[in-house]
Amino acid sequence: MYEHAPQSRFPLSRRGGRHRAVAVVTAVAAGVMTASALAPTAAFAGGRPDSVQSSLNALVKDDGLPAALASVKGRDGRTRNYTAGVGDLATGAGVPADGQVRIGSNTKTFTAVVVLQLVAEGKIDLDASVDTYLPGLLRGDGIDGRNITVRQLLQHTSGLPDYVNKGAILTSPTRYYEPRELLDAALAQKAHFAPGTRWEYSNTNYLMAGLIIQKVTGRPLGEEITKRVIDRIGLRHTYFPAPGDMSIHEAHPKGYDRDADGSLRDYTELDPSWGWAAGAAVSTNSDINRFYTALLDGRLLPAAQLAQMRTTVPADEVAPGVRYGLGLVGRPLSCGGLYWGHGGTIPGYYTAGGATDDGRATSIAVTMIPNDAVEQHVAAAVDSALCR
Repeated sequence: MYEHAPQSRFPLSRRGGRHRAVAVVTAVAAGVMTASALAPTAAFAGGRPDSVQSSLNALVKDDGLPAALASVKGRDGRTRNYTAGVGDLATGAGVPADGQVRIGSNTKTFTAVVVLQLVAEGKIDLDASVDTYLPGLLRGDGIDGRNITVRQLLQHTSGLPDYVNKGAILTSPTRYYEPRELLDAALAQKAHFAPGTRWEYSNTNYLMAGLIIQKVTGRPLGEEITKRVIDRIGLRHTYFPAPGDMSIHEAHPKGYDRDADGSLRDYTELDPSWGWAAGAAVSTNSDINRFYTALLDGRLLPAAQLAQMRTTVPADEVAPGVRYGLGLVGRPLSCGGLYWGHGGTIPGYYTAGGATDDGRATSIAVTMIPNDAVEQHVAAAVDSALCR
Protein backbone atom coordinates (compact mmCIF):
# COMPACT_ATOMS: atom_id res chain seq x y z
CA MET A 1 0.00 0.00 0.00
CA TYR A 2 2.64 2.29 0.20
CA GLU A 3 0.64 2.70 -2.11
CA HIS A 4 0.67 5.01 -4.36
CA ALA A 5 -1.11 8.05 -5.18
CA PRO A 6 -2.32 7.62 -8.56
CA GLN A 7 1.01 6.93 -9.60
CA SER A 8 2.63 8.03 -6.58
CA ARG A 9 3.58 7.15 -3.10
CA PHE A 10 5.54 4.48 -1.43
CA PRO A 11 3.31 1.87 -0.23
CA LEU A 12 0.17 3.54 -0.35
CA SER A 13 1.80 6.66 -0.98
CA ARG A 14 4.39 7.40 -3.43
CA ARG A 15 6.52 10.29 -2.44
CA GLY A 16 9.40 9.50 -0.21
CA GLY A 17 10.54 5.98 -0.91
CA ARG A 18 10.60 6.03 -4.65
CA HIS A 19 13.89 7.77 -4.97
CA ARG A 20 16.00 4.68 -4.55
CA ALA A 21 18.06 3.29 -7.38
CA VAL A 22 16.46 0.31 -9.08
CA ALA A 23 19.29 -1.24 -11.05
CA VAL A 24 19.68 -4.89 -10.18
CA VAL A 25 23.00 -5.63 -8.53
CA THR A 26 25.65 -6.63 -11.01
CA ALA A 27 26.04 -10.14 -9.70
CA VAL A 28 22.34 -10.84 -10.06
CA ALA A 29 22.17 -9.21 -13.45
CA ALA A 30 25.05 -11.26 -14.72
CA GLY A 31 23.76 -14.52 -13.32
CA VAL A 32 20.04 -14.25 -13.96
CA MET A 33 18.97 -11.25 -15.99
CA THR A 34 20.35 -12.52 -19.26
CA ALA A 35 19.06 -11.77 -22.71
CA SER A 36 17.28 -15.12 -22.67
CA ALA A 37 15.15 -13.84 -19.80
CA LEU A 38 13.59 -11.28 -22.10
CA ALA A 39 10.62 -12.35 -24.14
CA PRO A 40 11.32 -12.05 -27.87
CA THR A 41 9.78 -8.95 -29.35
CA ALA A 42 6.35 -9.89 -30.63
CA ALA A 43 5.14 -8.67 -34.01
CA PHE A 44 1.79 -7.98 -35.60
CA ALA A 45 0.86 -9.09 -39.09
CA GLY A 46 3.27 -7.63 -41.57
CA GLY A 47 6.21 -7.80 -39.16
CA ARG A 48 5.55 -4.56 -37.25
CA PRO A 49 7.17 -4.82 -33.80
CA ASP A 50 4.80 -4.95 -30.85
CA SER A 51 5.45 -1.75 -28.91
CA VAL A 52 4.12 -3.19 -25.64
CA GLN A 53 6.58 -6.08 -25.66
CA SER A 54 9.38 -3.72 -26.62
CA SER A 55 8.49 -1.45 -23.71
CA LEU A 56 8.50 -4.32 -21.22
CA ASN A 57 11.81 -5.59 -22.55
CA ALA A 58 13.30 -2.13 -22.04
CA LEU A 59 12.03 -1.91 -18.46
CA VAL A 60 13.93 -5.11 -17.70
CA LYS A 61 17.03 -4.74 -19.85
CA ASP A 62 17.61 -0.98 -19.62
CA ASP A 63 15.96 -0.03 -16.33
CA GLY A 64 17.02 -3.08 -14.34
CA LEU A 65 13.61 -4.21 -13.09
CA PRO A 66 13.43 -7.95 -12.36
CA ALA A 67 10.19 -8.46 -14.29
CA ALA A 68 7.42 -6.64 -16.09
CA LEU A 69 4.03 -7.96 -17.17
CA ALA A 70 1.09 -6.39 -18.92
CA SER A 71 -2.44 -7.00 -20.11
CA VAL A 72 -3.77 -4.88 -22.96
CA LYS A 73 -7.31 -4.73 -24.30
CA GLY A 74 -7.15 -3.05 -27.67
CA ARG A 75 -9.51 -1.23 -29.96
CA ASP A 76 -10.38 -4.60 -31.53
CA GLY A 77 -11.66 -5.89 -28.17
CA ARG A 78 -8.96 -8.53 -27.93
CA THR A 79 -6.85 -8.93 -24.80
CA ARG A 80 -3.15 -9.66 -25.11
CA ASN A 81 -0.86 -10.57 -22.21
CA TYR A 82 2.87 -9.88 -22.15
CA THR A 83 5.83 -10.71 -19.92
CA ALA A 84 9.53 -9.87 -19.72
CA GLY A 85 12.28 -10.65 -17.25
CA VAL A 86 12.58 -13.20 -14.47
CA GLY A 87 9.85 -14.22 -12.06
CA ASP A 88 12.21 -15.53 -9.39
CA LEU A 89 15.75 -14.17 -9.13
CA ALA A 90 16.88 -17.14 -7.02
CA THR A 91 15.80 -19.83 -9.47
CA GLY A 92 15.59 -17.96 -12.76
CA ALA A 93 11.98 -19.11 -13.21
CA GLY A 94 9.97 -17.32 -15.85
CA VAL A 95 7.21 -14.77 -15.33
CA PRO A 96 3.72 -16.30 -15.32
CA ALA A 97 1.51 -14.72 -17.95
CA ASP A 98 -1.06 -12.49 -16.24
CA GLY A 99 0.27 -13.52 -12.83
CA GLN A 100 -1.16 -12.19 -9.59
CA VAL A 101 0.49 -9.17 -7.96
CA ARG A 102 -0.21 -6.91 -5.00
CA ILE A 103 -2.03 -3.91 -6.49
CA GLY A 104 -1.45 -1.33 -3.74
CA SER A 105 -3.52 1.79 -4.08
CA ASN A 106 -5.75 0.46 -6.82
CA THR A 107 -7.52 -0.84 -3.71
CA LYS A 108 -8.60 2.75 -3.04
CA THR A 109 -10.83 2.67 -6.10
CA PHE A 110 -12.51 -0.51 -4.85
CA THR A 111 -13.08 1.16 -1.47
CA ALA A 112 -14.44 4.32 -3.11
CA VAL A 113 -16.87 2.26 -5.21
CA VAL A 114 -18.29 0.65 -2.06
CA VAL A 115 -18.72 4.05 -0.41
CA LEU A 116 -20.50 5.39 -3.49
CA GLN A 117 -22.76 2.35 -3.67
CA LEU A 118 -23.75 3.11 -0.08
CA VAL A 119 -24.36 6.72 -1.12
CA ALA A 120 -26.71 5.46 -3.85
CA GLU A 121 -28.50 3.36 -1.23
CA GLY A 122 -29.02 6.41 0.99
CA LYS A 123 -26.78 5.05 3.75
CA ILE A 124 -23.94 7.58 3.35
CA ASP A 125 -24.03 11.27 2.43
CA LEU A 126 -20.90 12.46 0.63
CA ASP A 127 -21.16 15.90 2.20
CA ALA A 128 -21.85 14.68 5.72
CA SER A 129 -19.06 14.92 8.27
CA VAL A 130 -16.95 11.99 9.38
CA ASP A 131 -18.48 12.52 12.83
CA THR A 132 -21.89 11.64 11.42
CA TYR A 133 -20.69 8.03 11.17
CA LEU A 134 -17.76 7.86 13.58
CA PRO A 135 -18.53 10.44 16.29
CA GLY A 136 -15.52 11.63 18.25
CA LEU A 137 -13.03 9.28 16.57
CA LEU A 138 -11.16 11.83 14.47
CA ARG A 139 -9.55 14.34 16.83
CA GLY A 140 -6.03 15.71 16.90
CA ASP A 141 -3.84 18.76 16.40
CA GLY A 142 -5.89 20.76 13.88
CA ILE A 143 -7.88 17.59 13.12
CA ASP A 144 -11.63 17.48 13.79
CA GLY A 145 -13.98 14.94 12.24
CA ARG A 146 -16.85 17.41 12.55
CA ASN A 147 -15.18 19.54 9.86
CA ILE A 148 -14.11 16.83 7.40
CA THR A 149 -16.59 15.35 4.92
CA VAL A 150 -16.74 11.91 3.35
CA ARG A 151 -16.16 13.54 -0.05
CA GLN A 152 -12.95 15.15 1.22
CA LEU A 153 -11.70 11.76 2.38
CA LEU A 154 -12.28 10.16 -1.02
CA GLN A 155 -10.75 13.12 -2.86
CA HIS A 156 -7.70 13.62 -0.61
CA THR A 157 -8.68 17.17 0.31
CA SER A 158 -9.13 16.54 4.05
CA GLY A 159 -5.69 17.68 5.24
CA LEU A 160 -5.20 14.47 7.22
CA PRO A 161 -1.54 13.44 7.62
CA ASP A 162 -0.47 10.06 6.28
CA TYR A 163 -0.04 7.19 8.73
CA VAL A 164 2.34 5.20 6.52
CA ASN A 165 5.82 4.73 7.96
CA LYS A 166 7.86 3.08 5.24
CA GLY A 167 10.75 2.23 7.53
CA ALA A 168 8.57 0.39 10.03
CA ILE A 169 6.84 -1.57 7.29
CA LEU A 170 10.04 -2.70 5.64
CA THR A 171 11.62 -3.62 8.98
CA SER A 172 8.65 -5.76 10.07
CA PRO A 173 6.82 -6.80 6.88
CA THR A 174 5.01 -9.70 8.57
CA ARG A 175 3.54 -7.63 11.42
CA TYR A 176 -0.23 -7.27 11.70
CA TYR A 177 -1.67 -3.77 12.20
CA GLU A 178 -5.14 -2.97 13.50
CA PRO A 179 -6.84 -0.03 11.72
CA ARG A 180 -7.05 1.88 15.01
CA GLU A 181 -3.28 1.52 15.48
CA LEU A 182 -2.75 3.04 12.04
CA LEU A 183 -5.15 5.86 12.85
CA ASP A 184 -3.28 6.62 16.07
CA ALA A 185 -0.10 7.05 14.01
CA ALA A 186 -1.86 9.65 11.87
CA LEU A 187 -3.42 11.48 14.82
CA ALA A 188 -0.02 11.83 16.47
CA GLN A 189 0.77 14.35 13.71
CA LYS A 190 -0.61 17.80 12.90
CA ALA A 191 -3.18 18.45 10.20
CA HIS A 192 -1.45 19.47 6.98
CA PHE A 193 -4.05 22.07 5.96
CA ALA A 194 -7.64 23.11 6.56
CA PRO A 195 -10.19 20.70 5.01
CA GLY A 196 -11.11 21.53 1.44
CA THR A 197 -8.31 24.03 0.82
CA ARG A 198 -5.79 21.78 -0.98
CA TRP A 199 -5.20 18.38 -2.53
CA GLU A 200 -2.64 16.08 -0.91
CA TYR A 201 -2.49 12.30 -1.12
CA SER A 202 -2.87 10.56 2.24
CA ASN A 203 -3.60 6.92 2.93
CA THR A 204 -5.33 7.98 6.14
CA ASN A 205 -8.27 9.22 4.08
CA TYR A 206 -9.00 5.69 2.91
CA LEU A 207 -8.39 4.20 6.33
CA MET A 208 -11.26 6.42 7.49
CA ALA A 209 -13.39 5.46 4.47
CA GLY A 210 -12.92 1.80 5.33
CA LEU A 211 -13.95 2.40 8.93
CA ILE A 212 -17.08 4.23 7.76
CA ILE A 213 -17.99 1.31 5.48
CA GLN A 214 -17.69 -1.09 8.39
CA LYS A 215 -19.74 1.12 10.70
CA VAL A 216 -22.54 1.63 8.17
CA THR A 217 -22.77 -1.97 6.97
CA GLY A 218 -21.86 -3.79 10.16
CA ARG A 219 -19.63 -6.07 8.08
CA PRO A 220 -15.85 -6.37 7.60
CA LEU A 221 -14.46 -4.24 4.79
CA GLY A 222 -13.08 -7.23 2.89
CA GLU A 223 -16.49 -8.89 2.81
CA GLU A 224 -18.13 -5.75 1.45
CA ILE A 225 -15.51 -5.29 -1.28
CA THR A 226 -15.81 -8.97 -2.23
CA LYS A 227 -19.62 -8.95 -2.37
CA ARG A 228 -20.14 -5.55 -3.92
CA VAL A 229 -17.28 -5.43 -6.41
CA ILE A 230 -15.23 -8.60 -6.89
CA ASP A 231 -18.09 -11.12 -7.09
CA ARG A 232 -20.47 -8.70 -8.76
CA ILE A 233 -18.37 -8.37 -11.92
CA GLY A 234 -16.64 -11.76 -11.78
CA LEU A 235 -13.05 -10.84 -10.94
CA ARG A 236 -11.89 -14.44 -10.57
CA HIS A 237 -8.28 -13.65 -9.71
CA THR A 238 -8.81 -10.77 -7.29
CA TYR A 239 -9.15 -10.92 -3.51
CA PHE A 240 -8.92 -8.83 -0.38
CA PRO A 241 -6.60 -10.72 2.00
CA ALA A 242 -8.06 -12.04 5.23
CA PRO A 243 -6.30 -11.12 8.49
CA GLY A 244 -3.03 -13.00 8.72
CA ASP A 245 -2.94 -13.95 5.02
CA MET A 246 0.55 -13.05 3.79
CA SER A 247 0.63 -15.17 0.65
CA ILE A 248 -0.26 -14.56 -2.98
CA HIS A 249 -2.65 -17.37 -3.86
CA GLU A 250 -2.10 -18.03 -7.57
CA ALA A 251 0.85 -18.09 -9.95
CA HIS A 252 2.86 -14.87 -9.50
CA PRO A 253 6.26 -13.30 -10.04
CA LYS A 254 8.15 -12.59 -6.85
CA GLY A 255 8.40 -8.97 -5.72
CA TYR A 256 11.58 -7.28 -4.51
CA ASP A 257 12.81 -4.15 -2.82
CA ARG A 258 16.26 -2.79 -2.11
CA ASP A 259 17.60 -2.94 1.44
CA ALA A 260 19.81 -0.25 2.92
CA ASP A 261 22.95 -2.20 1.98
CA GLY A 262 21.92 -2.23 -1.67
CA SER A 263 20.92 -5.89 -1.81
CA LEU A 264 17.57 -7.03 -3.12
CA ARG A 265 15.14 -8.53 -0.64
CA ASP A 266 12.15 -10.69 -1.45
CA TYR A 267 8.96 -9.01 -0.17
CA THR A 268 6.51 -11.32 -1.91
CA GLU A 269 5.05 -12.57 1.37
CA LEU A 270 4.05 -9.78 3.73
CA ASP A 271 1.14 -8.81 5.92
CA PRO A 272 -0.82 -6.15 3.98
CA SER A 273 -2.90 -5.11 6.99
CA TRP A 274 -1.16 -1.73 7.05
CA GLY A 275 -2.49 -1.16 3.55
CA TRP A 276 -6.06 -2.26 4.38
CA ALA A 277 -8.67 -0.04 2.67
CA ALA A 278 -5.91 1.95 1.01
CA GLY A 279 -3.82 -0.82 -0.52
CA ALA A 280 -4.22 -4.47 0.56
CA ALA A 281 -5.77 -6.15 -2.50
CA VAL A 282 -4.23 -8.74 -4.82
CA SER A 283 -5.19 -9.07 -8.49
CA THR A 284 -3.96 -9.61 -12.04
CA ASN A 285 -3.48 -7.11 -14.84
CA SER A 286 -6.43 -8.54 -16.78
CA ASP A 287 -8.72 -8.35 -13.73
CA ILE A 288 -7.65 -4.75 -13.10
CA ASN A 289 -8.60 -3.96 -16.70
CA ARG A 290 -11.99 -5.66 -16.22
CA PHE A 291 -12.58 -3.66 -13.05
CA TYR A 292 -11.92 -0.24 -14.57
CA THR A 293 -13.81 -1.12 -17.75
CA ALA A 294 -16.84 -2.29 -15.75
CA LEU A 295 -16.68 0.85 -13.61
CA LEU A 296 -16.67 3.18 -16.61
CA ASP A 297 -19.44 1.12 -18.26
CA GLY A 298 -21.74 1.79 -15.31
CA ARG A 299 -21.85 -1.81 -14.09
CA LEU A 300 -20.79 -0.89 -10.55
CA LEU A 301 -22.39 2.50 -9.90
CA PRO A 302 -25.52 4.39 -10.92
CA ALA A 303 -24.88 7.26 -13.32
CA ALA A 304 -25.16 9.94 -10.62
CA GLN A 305 -22.50 8.36 -8.40
CA LEU A 306 -20.19 7.58 -11.33
CA ALA A 307 -20.43 11.25 -12.34
CA GLN A 308 -19.43 12.25 -8.79
CA MET A 309 -16.51 9.84 -8.92
CA ARG A 310 -15.31 11.44 -12.16
CA THR A 311 -15.60 15.01 -10.83
CA THR A 312 -11.96 15.91 -10.30
CA VAL A 313 -9.56 18.39 -8.79
CA PRO A 314 -6.00 19.08 -10.01
CA ALA A 315 -3.39 16.63 -8.69
CA ASP A 316 -0.27 18.11 -10.22
CA GLU A 317 1.84 16.59 -7.43
CA VAL A 318 1.46 13.33 -9.35
CA ALA A 319 2.17 14.62 -12.87
CA PRO A 320 1.13 17.59 -15.03
CA GLY A 321 -2.46 17.33 -16.18
CA VAL A 322 -3.43 14.59 -13.73
CA ARG A 323 -6.72 15.07 -11.90
CA TYR A 324 -8.14 13.17 -8.93
CA GLY A 325 -11.82 12.32 -8.52
CA LEU A 326 -13.29 10.18 -5.77
CA GLY A 327 -10.76 7.34 -5.74
CA LEU A 328 -10.35 7.61 -9.50
CA VAL A 329 -7.57 9.32 -11.45
CA GLY A 330 -7.90 10.94 -14.86
CA ARG A 331 -4.70 11.14 -16.95
CA PRO A 332 -4.27 12.77 -20.34
CA LEU A 333 -3.26 10.62 -23.32
CA SER A 334 -0.74 11.74 -25.93
CA CYS A 335 -3.25 10.77 -28.63
CA GLY A 336 -6.01 12.87 -27.03
CA GLY A 337 -8.60 12.30 -24.36
CA LEU A 338 -8.15 10.70 -20.95
CA TYR A 339 -7.80 7.33 -19.36
CA TRP A 340 -9.17 6.54 -15.92
CA GLY A 341 -7.51 4.35 -13.31
CA HIS A 342 -5.38 4.72 -10.22
CA GLY A 343 -2.13 2.78 -9.89
CA GLY A 344 -0.46 1.37 -6.84
CA THR A 345 2.83 0.92 -5.01
CA ILE A 346 3.62 -1.61 -2.32
CA PRO A 347 6.90 -3.32 -1.37
CA GLY A 348 7.71 -5.64 -4.24
CA TYR A 349 5.22 -4.37 -6.81
CA TYR A 350 4.20 -1.30 -8.78
CA THR A 351 1.15 -1.13 -11.06
CA ALA A 352 -0.01 1.50 -13.53
CA GLY A 353 -2.77 1.78 -16.10
CA GLY A 354 -6.45 2.34 -16.64
CA ALA A 355 -9.27 2.32 -19.17
CA THR A 356 -10.83 4.68 -21.67
CA ASP A 357 -14.50 5.42 -22.23
CA ASP A 358 -14.40 3.53 -25.55
CA GLY A 359 -13.29 0.26 -23.93
CA ARG A 360 -9.52 0.25 -24.32
CA ALA A 361 -7.62 -0.80 -21.20
CA THR A 362 -4.02 -1.40 -20.16
CA SER A 363 -2.43 -2.51 -16.92
CA ILE A 364 1.31 -2.91 -16.39
CA ALA A 365 2.97 -4.36 -13.30
CA VAL A 366 6.67 -4.44 -12.40
CA THR A 367 8.24 -6.39 -9.56
CA MET A 368 10.14 -3.64 -7.81
CA ILE A 369 9.22 -0.06 -6.97
CA PRO A 370 10.69 2.16 -9.70
CA ASN A 371 12.50 5.44 -9.20
CA ASP A 372 11.05 8.60 -10.76
CA ALA A 373 12.72 8.15 -14.14
CA VAL A 374 11.67 4.52 -14.49
CA GLU A 375 8.17 5.34 -13.29
CA GLN A 376 7.92 7.72 -16.23
CA HIS A 377 9.00 4.90 -18.54
CA VAL A 378 6.15 2.77 -17.18
CA ALA A 379 3.70 5.65 -17.69
CA ALA A 380 4.95 6.06 -21.26
CA ALA A 381 4.43 2.35 -21.87
CA VAL A 382 0.81 2.64 -20.67
CA ASP A 383 0.23 5.67 -22.91
CA SER A 384 1.75 3.90 -25.91
CA ALA A 385 -0.37 0.80 -25.37
CA LEU A 386 -3.60 2.79 -25.10
CA CYS A 387 -2.79 5.02 -28.06
CA ARG A 388 -1.49 2.44 -30.55
